[in-house]
Order: sequence, then structure tokens, then C-alpha cells
Amino acid sequence: MPRLRLFGLVAAVCANASSLAIAQQASIPTPESSLGFAVGADFKLATYDESIAYFQKLAVASNRIRLVDVGKTSTGHPWTLAIISSPENLAKLDRLKQIAQRLAHPTGLTDAEARRLATEGRMFVDISGGLHASEIAGSQHTIQLAYDILAHPDDAKIKAILENDVLFLWPSINPDGQNIVVNWYRENVGTPYEVSPLHEVYQKYIGHDNNRDAYMLNVVESRVVARTWREWEPQIIYVQHQTAPFPTRIWLPPFAEPIAPRVPALMSRQVNTIGMTIAQALESNGQVGATHMGTGFDSWYPGYIDYMPMLQNINAYWTETALYRYATPHFYTIGDFPADMRDLRPQSLYPSPWPGGWWRLKDAVDYMRTASMATLDYAAKYREELLYNRYQAGRNAIKRYAAEPPYAYVIPQTQRDPGTAAELLRRLAFNGVRVGQLDRDVSLGGALHRRGSWVIPMDQEFAELVRQLFEVQEYPDLREYPEGPPEQPYDAAGWTLPFQMDVNVVEVRSPLSADARAAIKAVRGKPTDVHASADAPFTTDSIAAGIVTPAGSITGSGDRLAVDPTQNDAFRLIGQALAAGGAVSKAPGAKGQGARYVVSGVPMSRLEGWARDLSLRAERVSSRSASVPAARLRIALFKPWTASMDEGWTEWLLDRYGLSYTVIAPVDVQSGDLASRFDVILMASDSPRSIMNGYSAGTVPARYSGGVGDAGTRALDAFVQGGGTLVCLNESADFAITALNLPVKNVVSGVARKDFFASGSILEVITDPAHPLMAGMPERAKVFVDDSPVFRTTEGFEGAALAKYAPSGSPRLSGYLLGDKYLHDNAAALDVKHGRGHVVLIGFRPQWRGQPFGTFRVVLNAALFSRGMAKGAAGTPGFWSAPAPPKSR
Repeated sequence: MPRLRLFGLVAAVCANASSLAIAQQASIPTPESSLGFAVGADFKLATYDESIAYFQKLAVASNRIRLVDVGKTSTGHPWTLAIISSPENLAKLDRLKQIAQRLAHPTGLTDAEARRLATEGRMFVDISGGLHASEIAGSQHTIQLAYDILAHPDDAKIKAILENDVLFLWPSINPDGQNIVVNWYRENVGTPYEVSPLHEVYQKYIGHDNNRDAYMLNVVESRVVARTWREWEPQIIYVQHQTAPFPTRIWLPPFAEPIAPRVPALMSRQVNTIGMTIAQALESNGQVGATHMGTGFDSWYPGYIDYMPMLQNINAYWTETALYRYATPHFYTIGDFPADMRDLRPQSLYPSPWPGGWWRLKDAVDYMRTASMATLDYAAKYREELLYNRYQAGRNAIKRYAAEPPYAYVIPQTQRDPGTAAELLRRLAFNGVRVGQLDRDVSLGGALHRRGSWVIPMDQEFAELVRQLFEVQEYPDLREYPEGPPEQPYDAAGWTLPFQMDVNVVEVRSPLSADARAAIKAVRGKPTDVHASADAPFTTDSIAAGIVTPAGSITGSGDRLAVDPTQNDAFRLIGQALAAGGAVSKAPGAKGQGARYVVSGVPMSRLEGWARDLSLRAERVSSRSASVPAARLRIALFKPWTASMDEGWTEWLLDRYGLSYTVIAPVDVQSGDLASRFDVILMASDSPRSIMNGYSAGTVPARYSGGVGDAGTRALDAFVQGGGTLVCLNESADFAITALNLPVKNVVSGVARKDFFASGSILEVITDPAHPLMAGMPERAKVFVDDSPVFRTTEGFEGAALAKYAPSGSPRLSGYLLGDKYLHDNAAALDVKHGRGHVVLIGFRPQWRGQPFGTFRVVLNAALFSRGMAKGAAGTPGFWSAPAPPKSR
């Protein structure tokens, strides 16, 4: 072909490509054309469905975006992820995924091979908003961000981003919540209730706790996100939030002290750099008011979905942009500022103080757009370095734990509750941790471990995640000022999972022999549905599904089946039996142990089938074994109007074990005659004010204002006096003590934080397993406390102590405790006789975020503590040895 003709052909092709690009750019629909309003407009918000409708139009108009169906939410709502990059990158997405996977899992990879892969690979950047749905700007900014990129592909910065990055953009990482919030706002905008708070949590069960379920993966949404991340292995995960410390306009990393000690330093340095890069971009745009570090957002707790990936060698972080409420604008004056911020003095990490004025949804959206674009720009500029560092962090973890302890963790199959051990391991496996199983007896660390024991070798890339979750936390003693009160952790101070779940985990402190390594076989199994409901077994990927609870056993003879509440899944069987029309009664256990549950009214073949499926230890017994008549239970769960996460977690727990219940609101309590409808009423950990008063009149629509009030208090008192059981968890115990005038005192109420502090930590208590409410509990139990009451009985007390603190020493097992003298010889849980009924006071968080499997049975026992079950309830004689209260003169 003549050279002139070839040049002409190339020129024509280039001209056509350029024309196509210009035509496509012109065809990109604006958000306003789809939504009917501009993103960030005053008083206007887009629902998740409206957002997805717009993204679908983008996918039709542009060859730089793909929409992926990642699954469904807890309510069954379809869930979409957008993948945005250049057409060339999208065409080779499978190859780029292979590279991301290989760098994330570097066993056997050399440095030179990793360098070549880093050169070939592209940065996978995961950006989302709307996790905390009422922080609404996040889910609105994703709409505008997609348009900004797709409508301007020839802009030099965006072109570099499209060529070097693959953006995984979640239109919302909480679709249900976005719809709940937007519909609530639309219902109230233009009325006196325009900025009213929600009366319900904005994600099924857990609401605001949805970013704190990263390692437990208790809800569907957490599993969908984790599965997506394990499929693609992004190198950056950025979640937009909206609670900046006032009057700053956006908080950015670096995080405040303390940080999680097992996070690789390389990841911390990179996230700190990204935070500063965002701040610089904001300043360049004239967007003032960015701050960092010492403003309350520490990263000690590893359970954040937007921080735990750091322990998987991913740059993961969140930011907090300023929020008024929803899409309503607000004007701030200097007089609104804290006194020490009114001089607008530049500070080292707050050099451009915000002077006040109007703050609109659009302002928040624009700050988020700048932050997201700065992140993408940074990723594009430092692509090869960031990709190589993902490999390097994993390589370093493998090398470290090949050379130093712990070399492995062993989880024997012989446990008090083998099913819970399996639950622990499934969660780790789902998060990418490799779990093996011994195919023969073998010596590890000088101890003989039996065939079938599970083993986590620590020379693997996500080893730091395992260690962070398994080791004891020693929260640093940080004070607000010398000799002053401790600085409050932003979240939990201690979470040691083997303690919370009451699983025996053995740390191996010496290197694994060749024989030991040969005995460890990888666990595999058949995948099941990630969207399994709360009451279904937790399995999905092949590793998690292969972790199987050892088979149980069924002994004895008779027409009823006795199950041991030491095994949490015994309550699943009880729930199944009750749902099938059966009944449950109690029978005495072995000496010094609490009651067993005896299930009847269901054919034995079905009971045995359930027991085998649940791997339970069970015994066939005759009707003479039951000490009280069989009963069908009527359980109520109180739900205040002040959206309660702990109430949601209690629903999650009851649903998990299949115990039927009725949710009751303040008006249901006020209506009285509770005994005709219920046997047991549960109150989750809510403040006395929320229970008693709720939202003030005029702050929310009238149907959602108020609490139980005096009428409800009288109704609850009559319910208990008549023989009912009221169960109060943690904070709600203070409500019951005051409202029902119980002869109990919370000895830490009103104690200054400089004298007593035990927030978010694990303590040891001594329980009375002979009492039905403590059935299945070990004598020395580990409980999670969080702003928890400590009980001492006063004159007139009748009942029993269920759990108490030792008379001396520190009960702290993990976290932080100041002022252990306030705990000595006092009770952590009480069964208070009140008339013919019972008030059960639990001074800890037995179902906190679905983590403390070791204390789930405390709630479940209490839910079954009906009139019949409670009859003649008594603990071990002499268990309550606290000094008797002085008699009044």
C-alpha cells in the first residue's frame, strides 16, 4: 500500500475515533435529565432505584462502564456495582483480575515476577457512599462522580485515571437504607418534621452498625461486599461518611491514636499519604476546612468494613464530610462554633478554618467528589508502586510468620460448643484466611493434637488479620490530661474473638515440622447461598462450606428429646420444634449444671433428624424427666421509637435461632393487659430516657413521639407482679431498677470516668450454671461490657445472683478497665423476684453485634424463662456471697 494512502487511512481512522468519542461524550445523559433535579439540589434526594435507573442510562450511552449484579440485600432488593475504566481495560478485565489476585495472594511469587505484574496491572479502586444511609451525600455523590468521569474522557487527568485505574463504584453500599432515608425525607420535607430523625434502623437488624460487621459477616450485606472484594481484590477501598467534627468540613486520615497494632506499616503510610493528598486537592479547589488525626476517629477496632481490609494488605479508609440534615441547607454563624474555635486560628492539621455561612448538600457532594477524584488521581500516578506494595505487604507477612511465632493456631474439635468453633473458622475463611485440618494425630508446638483438629498456619498473606482478632487487646492508657479521665475509644477497646465466642484456641509457638505440614490438609466443600437468612448456617465459599461441625450423638430411650444448652444450636432445635407445634420444658442437668431442655409434641424421627443436622449431643428421655409442664412460649421484644441497633441485634439473634416473637412499640406497652398476650418481654440495651420518654413531642410526627411513660411503667409492673418475666439487657436494667422500684443499686451510676471506665471490653465473671438462666454457661465466663451497670442488692431483695465479679483482683481479660474496686463482689446479672414474677437484669452485652457467641444462651435462656420455666427457679445455695446490705433503722 502506498505510504500516502496508509497515512490517509490512519488519519481517517483517527478522525472517526475522535468523532465517535465526541459524539459519545455529547450523548452522556446528565444526572438532571434522569432525576429531574441536579445532584445536591436543596431539598432534593435520589432514591437508590432512581440512582440505578441513571446508571443504566450511562451503561447504554458509554463503553467505559459495566454494571454488575452483585446479589441482593437483606430485603431482597437487587444490588448493582458499576465498573468504570477505559474500553481497553474493560476488554481485558479478566486478565487484570488475575493480576490483582496474584499480587494479593503472593505465595510462590518472586519479586521480579511481582514487578512485571505491577507494570501490566491496573489499580482497582473501590469507592462507595451511603453505608450510613442518613449520611446521605455519599450516595448522591456517586451519581455525579460517574457523570464527571464518563462525560469528560479526554480531560488529561480523567484520561490518565481511565487508563491506569479500574473504578469499582457502588452507587450505594446500602441500597435499602438509601430508600428508607430518602422516602422518609420526602414524606416530611416542607413540614415541621423536615429534619426529624428516623424511627427505624436504616439497614435490617443493624442500622449504623453496618460498618462494624467486617469480620463477623453476620448480615447479608456484609457477605456480599466481602465476597465482591475477595473476587476482585481491590488495592484501595474508600468509603465516604458524613460526620465531620464541627466546625471542620471534612475529616481525613491520618487517624487519631491509637491505631490497630497489627496493620502493616506500609498500608498505614500509604493511607496517610492519600489523606494528605485529598487535603491538598481540596485546598487547590478552594474547599477549606479539612482536618486530620486528633479529632476522635481512631482505628484501634478492626471490625470496620472500611478499615479491616488494611489487615488484608489493602489501603482502606473512610472520611467524614460535614452534614447538617438530609438535603436541608443550614446557615452557621461564628456564634455556633465552640468557643475555642471562634478565633479561626490556622492549626497544623487544620490550616484553613471554615469561617461559617451556608452549608448545603451540594457542598458536601462537591467535597466528596474532590476527595474521590484525588484518590483516583493518586492511584493512577502511583499505580505500579501501589500494586507492588500490595504484593510486598503479603510477602512480608508470609516471611514474618515463617520465622517467628505464632507459627499457627490450632482449634481442637473437642469444645464446649463445637458448632461455635466452626462458626468462628467459617468467618475467617470467608475473609480469605486459609484453614486446614489434620488428617492424623500430630505434634504441634510440643503438644499432641488429634485428627480432625483445625489449623490456621500463619505463614500466609492475611495472617495479621488472624492475629489481630485472636490476641488479647491491651488498650493504651491515654488520658485527656495528666491524672485526668481516659480518652474514650472511638469504638471497642477489646474484642478477642476466642474469648467472646468461648472457643479454645491453641497458639503454636514453635516452627511446624515437615511432618506437621504434611498432616494439614486444605479444607474444601460445596458452596451455598451467600444470601442465606439469619437463621441459616453461615457458609458460602468452598472453604467456609467445608468447615463442618463434628457429628453429635443421640443416646437413651423415650418419646422426648433432651438437649444441652451448652450448644447454641440446641436453641435452633427448640425453635424448629416450637414452630412445628411442639412444646419445651426443662429437666435438671448433671450435678452443678443448669437445666436441659426437653422437647415434646413432635415425632421423634423429626427431632432426631434435626439433632443430627445440627450435630447436637442429645438424649431420648421419658415424660417423667421433665420437672415442669411443657409450654408454648409467647415472647415480646420491645422496640422504642428511637431507632435501636441493640434491639435490631436482638431480633437478629432470635431469628437466627428460630424463636418466634412479637415486636411491641411504646403504645403496645401503654395499652396494658400484657399478661394476656405475653409470657416474657425482652428489652434490649437502650437508655432509660429512650424507653421512658422517646422522642420529644414536636420533633417527630406524633405517631413516633414519646416512650412508655407512666402508663407503660404501670403496665410493665402489673405484668411482672402477675407472674410475667421482664428481661432487661445492659442499659435498660437502669430503667427497670428505677421504674419498678427494685431493691437493686447500680453502683457505677454517676461515678466519674476518671475513677471508673470499662467501655467496650471483655471481663470475667463467675456464673451460677445451676440457675436456669445460666444453663449451659461455664462457671468462669467471659462477657462483653460496654457502659454496663454493676449491681448490688439492697434491703428487701429476693431472688438470685446469676453472675458476679470476684472479690479481688482485676477481671479484665481484654481491652481496658479503670476502677476494678467498683466491681469486686458485686453482681453482673440478677434474677429479681417482683411479686409473682421476675425481672432479669443482665449487666453486660450478651448479643453485642452478634459477636459473643459464648453468651448468646443468656438471652435465649431468658427468652424461655416463662411462668412455667421460672417456677421454683433457684441457683446454687450460697452462690451469692456479697455482704448483706445494712437494715434500715
